[in-house]
Order: sequence, then C-alpha cells, then structure tokens
Amino acid sequence: MILLPKRKRTFTGFHRDARMEAGGIGMKTIGFIGLGTMGKPMAANLLKKGFEVIVYNRTEGKVDELAALGAATAASPAAAASDADVIITMLSKDDVVLEAVFGEQGIVHSLRPGQTVIDCSTVSPDTSRRLYHELASHLVDFLDAPVTGSKPAAESGTLVFMVGGQEEVLDEQRSVFEAMGSKIVYMGPSGAGSYTKLAHNTMVGINALALMEGLSLAAKAGLDAEQFLQVVKAGSASSKQAELKGPKILKRDFSNQFSVQWMLKDLQLAGRAVEQFQMPAPMLHSATDVFLMAQARGLGEQDLSAVVQCYEDWMHLQIGEEQTPQRMEVRAAERRRGARIQLNIKLHLSVYQWEQEGSFSGQLVEGTLVDLSESGMRILSAAPLAKDMFIVIHFPQEAGLPPVTARIIRIDPDSGQFRYGCMLSGLPPHVRLKIEEYIRIKSV
Repeated sequence: MILLPKRKRTFTGFHRDARMEAGGIGMKTIGFIGLGTMGKPMAANLLKKGFEVIVYNRTEGKVDELAALGAATAASPAAAASDADVIITMLSKDDVVLEAVFGEQGIVHSLRPGQTVIDCSTVSPDTSRRLYHELASHLVDFLDAPVTGSKPAAESGTLVFMVGGQEEVLDEQRSVFEAMGSKIVYMGPSGAGSYTKLAHNTMVGINALALMEGLSLAAKAGLDAEQFLQVVKAGSASSKQAELKGPKILKRDFSNQFSVQWMLKDLQLAGRAVEQFQMPAPMLHSATDVFLMAQARGLGEQDLSAVVQCYEDWMHLQIGEEQTPQRMEVRAAERRRGARIQLNIKLHLSVYQWEQEGSFSGQLVEGTLVDLSESGMRILSAAPLAKDMFIVIHFPQEAGLPPVTARIIRIDPDSGQFRYGCMLSGLPPHVRLKIEEYIRIKSV
C-alpha cells in the first residue's frame, strides 16, 4: 500500500483546549527549523501575523534578521521544539530532516503529546511516512506539507502547500499555513504531499528545459530572444517557467530562487518513485541528465535558470547575443582551434555486417581513440571499414563505460592504417559526462 490509512486520534484534545483557553489559535508558538532561501521568509511571515516563533538554523548568522523582528532563538532543534505548539521544518534533504528530528539534538528529545510537526521540505514519501509513524508513537501529529512558489512566493506569503496526513490535523493548523501561503490543498494520507511535490517538480524541471531549448533554437536561428519570449508568453507554450525564468535568462540574472542542485535532487527523488511504480518516464530521465550536467559544470548553487548556460555551450552562442557575421566567424575559428582533445586510448570495435534478411555477422577489431570533439571522435585502426557503417565502441574495462554506437562519416588513409571520423549516435548526456571524465583522467 502506497498511502497510509487515517489513524484514529485520541490524544490531542486536551492540548488544543488548553491552547484555546490560553488565548486562542493566534497564541500558538511555532518552532521553526531551517532558515534557508525559503525558510527565513516563511518564518518572517509567521512573525508578521502575530505568532510567537522560536528559530533554529545550523548556520547561526541566519537567525539574526529574524531575531530583530522578534523571534526567539534556540541552540538546537530540541530547544526550538520544547516550548512550541507546532514545529515546522524546512530543510534541504531527507538525511538533514531525519537528523533534525531523531539526531542527538533532535526534536524527538523534547516532544510532548499533542504537538504537531509540519515538514515543508521536499523529501521522499518513504521519509514522510516514517516520520508519521514514529512521531505517532510519541503522541505527536505529523503533516508532510511541501510547498511550491519558490523564493518570491515565500517572501510575499503566497506559497501553495500540498498536504499529506490527517485532514483534521490540517484543519487545526490552517491558521499557521494561511500565515505563509495563499492556497492549502489537502492531498490525502501521509506521504501524499511528498508524492505531489515530486510529480509537480518533475513538470517544473521539464518545463524549464523546454523553455531553454525553445530559446536556444530561436537564438540559433537569429531571432530576437526578447520578442520570441513575448510570443511564448502570449501563446500555447506559456508557462510559469516562461514568466519567471524567461526574464532571468535574458537579463543573465542567475541569482538563486530555486537552485540547480535542489532541482536535481527533486528529479532524482522522482526518478526513484517511478522506479518503484515500474513506469516509464523518458522526459523525467532526460531532464535529470541535463540538470546533472549543469551540476557537474559547477552551476549547482545558482538558480535553475542557469542551466541555459549548458545549451549556450553546446551551440556556441549566448542567448540574446546578436549574431553578426564577424562573431560567427570568430566562434567558428575558436572551435577549429580548440575543439579536439588529443588522446591515445586503446579500444575494441564491434563491426556488424548485414548478411541476409534478419541476419547479421560481426567481428571484434582493435582500434585507438585518437581524439575527441563535441560531436564525435577519430579512431585509428588497421581494419578496413566502410563509410556510413555503424560500429560499437568498447572502452577499456577500467573506464566503467557502456558500449557506445557511432557512425563512420569519414575515412582517411594513415601509414598503412585508416583514420575513421565517427559521429556519435544517440549518446545519453550522462554517458557523455562519464566519457569526458574518463578522458580527462587519461589526458592528465
């Protein structure tokens, strides 16, 4: 069973009544753990709405601004939870959330019956369900309530919450959610909120790359990027990503609203979920590969719109840059001078030939990888091969690389051997990354 059935609640009534006698819902004290890009403005909005807030963050300096707004500060997650009615966590990933809850200074050491823990982090549904069960043994309610809206919505208090857990617990804490967001959607039992966020961010990642690919095609065709974006926003391709990230791309503003590394983390979590369901998700996997390349390029801490720099590298053109003949010639010259990496790596090549209907014959020949470019490689071999023939390239076992398919597009005699120009065929981005890393190590 994927989602959990409702658990009968028999222990929160006295605590709820005590709070109301003390002054009503508005007097709730919130322990807030995690003051990053999203957490800090969320905690600030709770303060502005009149809640008492106790804040904790691993990096101490991040509490200062909230302390100036009236927040109390705590030296540990346990201390932040000890006097709170509701504890909110907004943290980076599963293991950080679990440490904040169950670690040596985790909130589990100061919990009391009747409290509610709300996790707004994006984590796996398995982690959410674990928290639900284990906190229940302490007579504490739990809601998985990730958000969407990124930094601007966190600052304006217009986040959208997708909530999993018991609906009556959500109803009790609705005023807390309304202080931080404009829409609260109950999705179902524990884990439903986390599944919703992974499905949602799958679409975010794919939509963001669709915007970047469209902008790249327009730029390569010499179209005005700003005018093209106007068309997108007015047409059927319009999306939140076009509205939010399009202007950032054109202005070269990659300041972080939602980073590449956290988008990648969410896509990888979604990938694990689709594996559990044994369902194909080709666009999710392709998007994950591109974000993985952006992470490897050093863009992890920048906004996800920074991934466009990968596309710009591939097409040797910056979006928004005017394509004059002079610039095009300079870029072409740069590619001719520096595109190829000189190598000397021994390979084996599987060569297949068509014999008759439904039948192939093959042989294994030796070769040497001479050099590599963005679109292909040159291989030296004594074996006579034919143009347009497809070959399968086997790297040395130490490389840990899968076989790669290539098509021979050029043949040049070379001292009794043949130098084959090969175009790589259908190479997945993550395989290209592995090849580049292996070649980087071998060329040092």
